[in-house]
Amino acid sequence: MSAAAIQSIRDVAARLRMAARAIGPALVAAAIVVTGGCGGTGDASAGGSGAAAGAGPGPGAGAGPGAPSPGGADRAPYTAAATVGMVADIVRRVAGERARVNGIIGEGVDPHLYKATRNDVNTLLAADVIFYSGLMLEGKMADALIRVATQGKPVFAVTELIDEAYLLEPKEFAGHFDPHVWMDVQGWMKGVEVVALKLGEYDPANAADYRDNADAYLKELEQLDQYVRTSIATIPEGGRVLVTAHDAFNYFGRAYDMEVMGIQGISTESEAGLEDINRLVELIVQRRVKAVFVETSVADKNVRALIEGAGARDWKVRIGGSLFSDAMGRAGTYEGTYIGMIDHNATVITRALGGQAPPGGMSGKLTLAPGMAEPP
Repeated sequence: MSAAAIQSIRDVAARLRMAARAIGPALVAAAIVVTGGCGGTGDASAGGSGAAAGAGPGPGAGAGPGAPSPGGADRAPYTAAATVGMVADIVRRVAGERARVNGIIGEGVDPHLYKATRNDVNTLLAADVIFYSGLMLEGKMADALIRVATQGKPVFAVTELIDEAYLLEPKEFAGHFDPHVWMDVQGWMKGVEVVALKLGEYDPANAADYRDNADAYLKELEQLDQYVRTSIATIPEGGRVLVTAHDAFNYFGRAYDMEVMGIQGISTESEAGLEDINRLVELIVQRRVKAVFVETSVADKNVRALIEGAGARDWKVRIGGSLFSDAMGRAGTYEGTYIGMIDHNATVITRALGGQAPPGGMSGKLTLAPGMAEPP
């Protein structure tokens, strides 16, 4: 075996080790089997580090159908695919006009439970480069990601540069990290860095443009992070208790100094039992929590059970608003962007729990919809 082949195998192994954190042991094991069957020269990693091997040259060198022409001049955009809206939004902002970005999982859809359809697989196969969140968020899409990765597509997890020391691993989710990193703006900024890096590797002729776009977007995210931090700080200290439908807000709580309680676990596959409901009712009554929150991608029946339980104990708690957790708002709206999503959440939470935030949010673009609570 040649030295080049041995190095290729070592590179694949390294990428698969990186992928294990993002996509889980089962997906990595399947990728290893397929890689071995291909003689160890292709990269079966979905989300591994570095440019995906076996994907062919980047668009600047003519990467196949839909690829840009050499040098990146006067070319049609290439196609990028992204699993969830939060990832698609990063790719759109960093790629700019150089890529057509197709999202897979739409508004109000729970990615924990989502299984790729035939059309989704076709979208992935037709894409030139693919991004997903990782950390098992899209666990039921594993087969689809394996399929496209083992066919030589460059597939990357936007969470792959995050240090494990930053990641949360709740006791009830032992062995897996909490995937809801986007709830901490500073954490999600790492995803912008990944997209800029990988697009620059895929399309090196335009790497400087991707870097400039990423830097401009990161400045906006810094402003967003500061707005969230400032707004949440106005909530009276004893009232900074965030009760939601499921545990999607742990990174939010850690970053912005809030105590977070979810009825369901990290994944919405887990069911809330009567004991969970009663435990939270007890907390709400004892702590005099003013409001609890529903989520756009999770059924509200458990949240309403909390309200009924607290009412039976002579404490009136209301729904403070509807939060975006695992999916953004409607496409084409401000809330259908990552910035709008987090702006909405911070503003709704702040106003419902007695803090001070403008109805229009950070930049006056929010709409005070029926699900958005007026301050008490």
